[in-house]
Amino acid sequence: QVQLVESGGGLVQAGGSLRLSCAASGRTFSRYIMGWFRQAPGAEREFVASITWSAGITYYADSVKGRFTISRDNAKNTVYLQMNSLKPEDTAVYYCAARPPGYSGAYFSAVNYRYWGQGTQVTVSS
Repeated sequence: QVQLVESGGGLVQAGGSLRLSCAASGRTFSRYIMGWFRQAPGAEREFVASITWSAGITYYADSVKGRFTISRDNAKNTVYLQMNSLKPEDTAVYYCAARPPGYSGAYFSAVNYRYWGQGTQVTVSS
């Protein structure tokens, strides 16, 4: 059973930084794509960033490019999202997601990820 457990959310002032962690268990993730998505109140879940576990190839939403960095630690089976220069519009629940091998479709679409964490709240005050 795949488990994804996020941590690291909280309240931060605009311009500040946070690092989110996603601890993954229950599978060998070497062929997975891992993603971070976020959902603000009243909005749809949107893509933030993704990384291929084996090669470390990364993709970012335009809204976070240059401010956020996704990375993974193979030894710890953990994916990170370093968020710098945070803005109030980054306020949302952030979700970690895992896409198994064999899944097709756009990497930035939430429907193409099979496993999800419970989410962690990030609030950026102005």
